[in-house]
Amino acid sequence: MTAQGAAGSAQNRYGVGIGWRREIAGFVAGLPGLRFTEVVAESLPGRGPGIPDGLAALRDRGVAIVPHGVRLSLGGAEAVDPARVAHLAHCAVALTAPLVSEHIAFVRAGGTEAGHLLPVPRSRDAVDAIVDNVLRTQAELPVPLALEPIAALFDWPDDEMSEADFLCEILERTGAELLLDIANVYANARNRGEDPLTLLDRLPLERVAYVHVAGGAEHDGLYHDTHTDAVPAEVLDLVTALCERHRPPALMLERDGDYPAAQTLRDELDAIADAAGLPRVTG
Repeated sequence: MTAQGAAGSAQNRYGVGIGWRREIAGFVAGLPGLRFTEVVAESLPGRGPGIPDGLAALRDRGVAIVPHGVRLSLGGAEAVDPARVAHLAHCAVALTAPLVSEHIAFVRAGGTEAGHLLPVPRSRDAVDAIVDNVLRTQAELPVPLALEPIAALFDWPDDEMSEADFLCEILERTGAELLLDIANVYANARNRGEDPLTLLDRLPLERVAYVHVAGGAEHDGLYHDTHTDAVPAEVLDLVTALCERHRPPALMLERDGDYPAAQTLRDELDAIADAAGLPRVTG
């Protein structure tokens, strides 16, 4: 699923999907119209067969599965760990993945693991570091790489670039695709007091490989991208606005923990499909 292919004849190729998690593996497997899912790469074993049976069954029935990395630390000042890149590449091969994805963020510095995705300053130096790490990663991957901007509760005081300029330069210099998390767009705009459509209208939407949709909640005046709450109406409205501008090949519901009843998940998937003007996957 290259950027050009995603924008052209492959549009609407995958429709609406949901992230594969062991806790809801049976639910995911039972969706009759499912053609797309994503799995956290670090939750999969290293070398050897090792792919969970349920995930292998989805692969074998033709569902596109994207390994989604969370620990490469592409935004760190240090070079990416070759072993972590190798694991992401191994997952892509084992799952016959059309692409892989990772975050524009850092998770470690000086050998210390943060255990969380942290925002990088939007500076020229940070762009250079990210570009170097992305190029190193791409050189070892058998498939394209999509980059996801994260939700952040703060901006660095020495930011030199707008978010749109920052992202566009990274994408242009690396040739990477964009994993657009529409819930992150909403969270960041809400916390900054900005209009989320301003960012959408400045991004190269034709390079969107797929889209994350997730829920969140407000705590102490800040909106948190939790992945454990229902998708709010405002995020669904952004899904509609995005698809009016350029419909991506896939939109994926992210749910991580506090899993609701199966019917609630079906309702959320139907709401995303309706907002995007796509067929429902729930039958």
